[in-house]
Amino acid sequence: MNFSLFANPAENILFGVFVVIVALFLVIDLGIFNKQAQKISTRSAAYQTLFWIFISLVFGLFILYYDESPDAAYKYYSAYLLEKALSFDNIFVILVIFRYFRIDEKHYHRILFWGILGAVVFRGVFIFLAIELIARFEWILYLFGAFLVYTGYKMFTDDGEDDFNPESNPVVKFARRFMVISSDDRGGKFWFRKRGKLVITHLFLVLVLIETTDIIFALDSIPAALSVVRDNKFVIYTSNIFAILGLRAMFFLLANIMDRFHYLQKGLSFVLIFIGAKMLLEMVNLHIEPYISLIVIVVAIGAAIIYSYINPPKHAPEES
Repeated sequence: MNFSLFANPAENILFGVFVVIVALFLVIDLGIFNKQAQKISTRSAAYQTLFWIFISLVFGLFILYYDESPDAAYKYYSAYLLEKALSFDNIFVILVIFRYFRIDEKHYHRILFWGILGAVVFRGVFIFLAIELIARFEWILYLFGAFLVYTGYKMFTDDGEDDFNPESNPVVKFARRFMVISSDDRGGKFWFRKRGKLVITHLFLVLVLIETTDIIFALDSIPAALSVVRDNKFVIYTSNIFAILGLRAMFFLLANIMDRFHYLQKGLSFVLIFIGAKMLLEMVNLHIEPYISLIVIVVAIGAAIIYSYINPPKHAPEES
């Protein structure tokens, strides 16, 4: 009886290494370095961001070493970079949620830790389900392609004036109607009991809101990653999760300078349109090589970031 998760034996070995790396550093992170609630400094966030980027890049080299061709590594780096860039919008929404509910900064790390841990599980479910559906119904892939082209177009034409309002979220409405909510976080607790009744704090409400928001973002990012990986569960999952794991540190690093990357949305819209068109072209047997996709993603995102620095917004917000 075969208990292998993946068809390729090397991928099973690498997935074991991946699980050990993720579990080890998550335990060290919450259990040792951040056992007590504290505000994460910019310097610490920078070190953590560089660390996760380094680990992610090294893991790609393992894939390159174990795979018979470099295509898997190209796909891994493309999906990783794509997810990393798309997470900028996620960071902005998380920041809005924290500020809206006036969460103490020392609790940011704990909320994001559990939020990202939940994202690791949900992303895995979505990715494996999507790949199985495509294997059975190939036409779904072309629907994803059309959806990405449409999303890219909407992103490009968006004037950025639509504000995210947490109060209008169905999760918040449901909680306010059917649950007892306390503004007292009880020193960082998610819930507590008062007179026999379960009371949730704003920290738990924010955690659930961040989790559901990530699910919404996954509707864009997972089809995008499938466009460059498609048939490899191992590559798409590991690249997606490594990008997600670095999101928490990147949040603390970029939270106060997000508005400086005002042209990144245009670059991402171009990338989404490109990879959506790439998926649609497969209908007529036109295949774009993985290394070309990687080059296009790197150039588009890099150009958008550089252009944002060269042409800063005319009315830059004050630093908090």
